[in-house]
Amino acid sequence: MMRQKQYRQIIHDHFPDRLAVTLGETTLIYHKQRYKIKHETGPDTLGGLRYGENPGQEAALYRLVNGRLSLAGIEYVGPEEALVSALGEDDPAVNMMFGCGKHPSKTNMTDVDAGLGILRHLSDQPAAVIIKHNNPCGAARARSLKKAFEAAWKADQVAAFGGSVVVNRPVDKTCAELMARLYIEVVTAPDFEEGALDILLRRRDLRIFKIKRIDQLKDFEARRYLDIKSLMDGGLILQQSAQNAITAPGDFLPAAAEHDGLAFRAQRRPTARELEDLLFGWAVEQGVTSNSVLFVKNGATVAIGAGGQDRVGIVEAAINKAYRNFLENICRETLGQPSKDLELAAASDKGLERRLEEFQEAAREARGGLLGSVMVSDAFFPFRDGIDAALRHGVRAIAHPGGSVNDYEGIEAVNQARPKAAMVFTGQRAFRH
Repeated sequence: MMRQKQYRQIIHDHFPDRLAVTLGETTLIYHKQRYKIKHETGPDTLGGLRYGENPGQEAALYRLVNGRLSLAGIEYVGPEEALVSALGEDDPAVNMMFGCGKHPSKTNMTDVDAGLGILRHLSDQPAAVIIKHNNPCGAARARSLKKAFEAAWKADQVAAFGGSVVVNRPVDKTCAELMARLYIEVVTAPDFEEGALDILLRRRDLRIFKIKRIDQLKDFEARRYLDIKSLMDGGLILQQSAQNAITAPGDFLPAAAEHDGLAFRAQRRPTARELEDLLFGWAVEQGVTSNSVLFVKNGATVAIGAGGQDRVGIVEAAINKAYRNFLENICRETLGQPSKDLELAAASDKGLERRLEEFQEAAREARGGLLGSVMVSDAFFPFRDGIDAALRHGVRAIAHPGGSVNDYEGIEAVNQARPKAAMVFTGQRAFRH
């Protein structure tokens, strides 16, 4: 019980209410955000973040309130454009926090921010992304928000459990009913239609954030912000935020390379649907920790591999997740139970053992849902092994930055595939550490 209590304890932080950062002639002023703490007995009080990445770590969220950074003629995001950092009691007209058994922690805020970082590239359609440990578990877009959320959840139900949901359209009652049946830590949306909030508030401990500026996320697609990394010795590394240069299908480059005086070129261009999935996948890839690859089919991720140390290894890990996700969906849709429960029960029940084998065979026949999918990689493939692994499982088109001395090997791999697969380059890397 004491171990569980630590996750509810709100750590009093000693960080100052005001923070100033001076860069050359520009001083940026930040104010610490505070949130309402509900008490079973006594009046509500205000407090900062519950804790940092772990219980026992003090943490505070600051909002930029004054100062404009401009470097080399580039205007960085300013005080009036706050999103997650505007979540506080002093700006209810812009953002609101609802309900809540638990107070928000550092990881809640950074997960929501990661979701917004992906959705800024997906403003044209209703879209949903589920974030866990600062990485997307699943992402999808569709004609309705409910369909987008459902597809994002089914993309990886195992990883999505306890995740943070971020959407780019107001949540209606039908979508709220679906969300309320699942274990989610956070729901963030630009608004909630009549009745939807009441449904979500029934869930104990669910944190619900309304960020009105989500409907303006498109404006953030080409904006820079100051990215600061602290070192263990107290030092800092400053960098510009990354910028996505692939915002339309026509931005992809033909996959071409030279080797030993010979020219190599991908013989098949992606179809219109494949280009749309590649574009969607590249948008999601902007929010995945490198080394990473992901698979997309029909506007939704099939599997996401994040944080690998080698390219072929993360491809293989993502393929394994695709098979697991496919099996998980069959088990839940057919029997209403997780695949691991079925595996446990099948150990002592011949009938369930045969059922499990049928489901596993269905996953193999569908190649984990990868048949007809596309693959996106945040960096080039140093060898063709990762590309060959994906092609063996039914991937039909691939996008990666290009730039390896062995690009010709990957081009040969898609040309030699039967049927031929397609490949395009992005011309830019999407590392995220």
